Amino acid sequence: MPLFSLHQHFSNLFFIFLLILPFKGFKISATTFTFINKCDHTVWPGILGKPDLGTTGFELKRGNTQTFQAPTGWSGRLWARTGCKFDDSGHGTCSTGDCGSGEINCNGNGATPPATLAEFTLGTGSADYYDVSLVDGYNLPMIVETSGGSGSCEATGCGEDLNRRCPSELRVDGGDACNSACGAFGKPEYCCSGAFGSPSSCAPSVYSEMFKSACPKSYSYAFDDATSTFTCTAADDYTITFCPSSSPSLKSLMESGPRSSVEQAAVATKSWIANLAIGDSTRMSQPFSTSVSIFLVAITFIISYL
Repeated sequence: MPLFSLHQHFSNLFFIFLLILPFKGFKISATTFTFINKCDHTVWPGILGKPDLGTTGFELKRGNTQTFQAPTGWSGRLWARTGCKFDDSGHGTCSTGDCGSGEINCNGNGATPPATLAEFTLGTGSADYYDVSLVDGYNLPMIVETSGGSGSCEATGCGEDLNRRCPSELRVDGGDACNSACGAFGKPEYCCSGAFGSPSSCAPSVYSEMFKSACPKSYSYAFDDATSTFTCTAADDYTITFCPSSSPSLKSLMESGPRSSVEQAAVATKSWIANLAIGDSTRMSQPFSTSVSIFLVAITFIISYL
């Protein structure tokens, strides 16, 4: 076959392969994070993750929406800061969720507990993993909803105002946030540390069960994986809503049903929330080889019909 014809032949095969990528569950474009503030006050979302999304903190006034693009492979966490006071130069602090940077941008710092956290690891040729965590305590209601994508792609989060039912021993001064038992007492049995550093040795506490009862799809303690980690493949958008009092997804968040044994097995060994290493997901070393394998299968399939 002449060189030019051979080149054109493989160019056509590659074009056909690109056409079938969407049907194989690949995502070749960025994922959108949409922040919506339905609180009756301004919040200042914080972002900690790699690679940089272009900002690590911003102001979101009541009723406003802001979007950012995240590349495949992005891993990190999102939260809302409240009661912030920043001067004209952007310097200041927040009463809850403060990241200690002294600025609107968090600059690589995470949230100071207690804070409601949304955590994501976007797949590269594989499923995204996401959750809403109360392991570091709670400061305001938050839910995560998906758009597009395949798989379970369930809404998750905590739409309840836990500050109103927070036990006095966990309540932050002023009542604007609720500590976790780990944050309040620092004991290994509450923090799942030391001798309690495994799923078999660290059990739910009366405090984490209170969180779980109110918000059954959120993480209530470090090894609460089976009912709290969710997956979605090639989602177009993740919408993070603060104070979602009117969201239709709240009803589903209050319904707690057991997952299938397959789903539980899939997440039982993924206690990544307890050891979240930003930008260091164990799943990130696998997608490339998986992509190559599917590419070779696709090429073989196409050639067999030429």
